[in-house]
Amino acid sequence: MADSLRRLASAGSCRLLQEKLESWSRDYEINSCDQNLNQCCELIEMNSVIQGQLFTILNETSREGGHYAGVETIKTRLLPWLGTWFSHATSGRLMDTGLSFNQGSIEKERQLRQLATSQTFQLEELQEELTSTRLELDRVHQDLKASRAQEEDSLRRLDRLNDYEQQIEMLRDELSILDAQKSVLQSRIAQSRSCSPGRNRSRSPSPLPLRSCSPGRARSTNASRRAFLVARFGDIYSQDRFDAERILRTYISDMEMVQRIIYTAAVESFQAAKMAYRQFKMRVRKTLSIGHSGPESLEDAVLDYIVHHEDLYDVQSSVNEVIRSMNINPKISFPPEFDFVVISSFIRELCRVAFSMQTLSPPLDTALGMDGELFSETKYHRSVDSDYAAALVAYHVWPALMENDVVIVKGEAVTKRGALWSHRSRSKSRSHSMSPLLSHLPRSRSPSPRRSGSPRR
Repeated sequence: MADSLRRLASAGSCRLLQEKLESWSRDYEINSCDQNLNQCCELIEMNSVIQGQLFTILNETSREGGHYAGVETIKTRLLPWLGTWFSHATSGRLMDTGLSFNQGSIEKERQLRQLATSQTFQLEELQEELTSTRLELDRVHQDLKASRAQEEDSLRRLDRLNDYEQQIEMLRDELSILDAQKSVLQSRIAQSRSCSPGRNRSRSPSPLPLRSCSPGRARSTNASRRAFLVARFGDIYSQDRFDAERILRTYISDMEMVQRIIYTAAVESFQAAKMAYRQFKMRVRKTLSIGHSGPESLEDAVLDYIVHHEDLYDVQSSVNEVIRSMNINPKISFPPEFDFVVISSFIRELCRVAFSMQTLSPPLDTALGMDGELFSETKYHRSVDSDYAAALVAYHVWPALMENDVVIVKGEAVTKRGALWSHRSRSKSRSHSMSPLLSHLPRSRSPSPRRSGSPRR
């Protein structure tokens, strides 16, 4: 033990520790933080070395005194000091740990705050972009609405322009008619002044109102009248025909028979109108030939008169003739209680158009169609329920419009396989089973009193 104590005393560690402590105290204010910390750590290390040597001396001294020597001293002096030292050491570690934990929390909180600030900034930028995008979408939507409104306005203007053009064309036609009537009145005044009273008394009454018109008016308006009539014929096919179909379907369930009836009505209307036109033309020629004079030919005068006085055409007589012809037509059948007067307005319009088409040069007429004939692509369209591989026509839906044997408007037909055989079987069965209403009719096409024609309307 004396050797250990002698070495500790001769080493001068305590004096060196005191000197360093005094030197650190003098230089503390001028040292940097790292320098002061290094001085403190160095003193702690020197103190630890001295404490280690002292505990070695304590251990050797206690062994020299025996098993129980120095117990009271250790209990009263060493153990309380050790307890205090451990308590301070533990408290220091806890404080250091708490400080480290607080510093870590502060750092994390600072990072979280920075992250939240960054996210808030990004969110604000996104909101600004969203607001800008919404404003842009609103502007595009408004531009789209404005362009759509402008387009609708342009369409309305175009429709009004088309209406104006039609009205101008109608006004031109009316003006030409008025000019014709003016010329007629002037010619009648001139004729009345030049004719003697005796000659007027000797002339037989005219079968028609003697209203002439300016020469060549019919031929000068031939192109415009032809275009109008062709368009009207197309409208009847695309519009009036379906109205007539709807009326007929309330009485007749067979769609094929309904289409056959409408086709027959169209063909018979042209036949009746052509017959009425020939009779009307003969009457006009007979009337105008009595006092005809002028640079135009008699035929031109007759045509001008008919064109400008089509209101004298007795269309109801033609309608009655069409209904009489359809009542005895063997290709169509209908219930006994049915009357074709229900489609008289459809027949009337067809007769008017057909009559006006006879005033054209050349006149227009419907093509002759027969069931079982070879289908012609130049004359007909196929119906949607047709057999496109079939070559024969089963039945016709609408006649083609012809001008000098040239098709100008296609008709419509249904093609099916075995159309010729089907047509013969249908004709044979209908010839044996006629409608009860028509079974007593003679072959002279004289109608029964019930079907003598609808009243004039």
